[in-house]
Amino acid sequence: MPSTLPDGDPAPASGELPASALRGLGARPFAFYVHVPFCVTRCGYCDFNTYTAAELGPGASHRDYADTAIEEVRLARRVLGDAELPVETVFFGGGTPTLLPPGDLVRILAAIDTEFGLRPGAEVTTEANPESVDPASLDLLRAGGFTRISFGMQSARPHVLEVLDRKHTPGRPAQAVREARAAGFEHVNLDLIYGTPGESDDDWRASLSAAVEAGPDHVSAYSLIVEDGTRLAARIRRGELPMPDDDVAADRYQIADAVLGEAGFRWYEVSNWATSDDARCRHNLLYWTGGDWWAVGPGAHSHVGGTRWWNVKHPAAYAQRLAAKESPAHAREVLTPDDQAAERLMLELRLDSGYPLADVAPAARTAVAAALADGRLETEAFKEGRMVLTLKGRLLADALVRDLLV
Repeated sequence: MPSTLPDGDPAPASGELPASALRGLGARPFAFYVHVPFCVTRCGYCDFNTYTAAELGPGASHRDYADTAIEEVRLARRVLGDAELPVETVFFGGGTPTLLPPGDLVRILAAIDTEFGLRPGAEVTTEANPESVDPASLDLLRAGGFTRISFGMQSARPHVLEVLDRKHTPGRPAQAVREARAAGFEHVNLDLIYGTPGESDDDWRASLSAAVEAGPDHVSAYSLIVEDGTRLAARIRRGELPMPDDDVAADRYQIADAVLGEAGFRWYEVSNWATSDDARCRHNLLYWTGGDWWAVGPGAHSHVGGTRWWNVKHPAAYAQRLAAKESPAHAREVLTPDDQAAERLMLELRLDSGYPLADVAPAARTAVAAALADGRLETEAFKEGRMVLTLKGRLLADALVRDLLV
């Protein structure tokens, strides 16, 4: 089942935000995330807040979800007042957003545009499983304002997909990319996972080659994480599958960087590669560089002006709150200046633009010098006043952040 929500302070039923969150509203980029919590089946490795039809229970349905989400968009407008907030990016994630009819996704997007206005050239992304779309649905999404699509490919090898409980056939992602291109999607991403038990180096190379040959302009590659409470974790605990190995994951990452680099992709965040600056995911860049976003949907996490809040988890409870004209927020936290500085370091250091040396705490200078000396930071960027990770540094990014947060 999905992981539990974090603890926090009570969130008011009105959704009202503290004055500190509203200060400077509009000066920072603003985005929407829309969580669609539905899946046909639950993948064995997944602990996201998603539900199959059997898990939904009374009070929640695919049919009513768009109307409920639109109610939260209207709530966002009331809470944020009259501030000019042109929306830079919108991202529909899940779950599988494309289990909803295309018309429902377009209606939610239209509500965001009506209430806030989409900035000209706004990036609008939906995630999709390859088997959850077809040429007709892709045409409708593109005509309705979607500009980017992200397909969950994960692997090109059937035995790896079987361990992950993925249901599509290996060739379907490439076909979905072709259909998306034909529908007019200029930007297409493929998600990959490496380090699955039973996957070999050759399997991983085959998956990378298949992804490149499919013709996306963006690839995301993530190391498999074994989350407590998932079927995969239970199988590993019973000894049916081996635990993923950190050294193997590091080797796979280096293979990914080499194969993608040779194919014209350039890393811009530790787990993301794009063929050009235009192909980068602007929505995720907004997250990583301190923007504001309102997250619609059960369990979704929002952030505005240093205040973070998260909605109730279950779709039925979410719908009940909004039907009662109440905020679906479960709890919230107001980040301290130290919290915000730590998050900024953690996120910006993962980017190819790096983190300014001038903003490093004096107590962390020794750790910075050590990282430069052992090849975790690029020398030329350092001379120009920025910490930018080398390939070795990307492999050890989390450890370096811990060293710097003294």
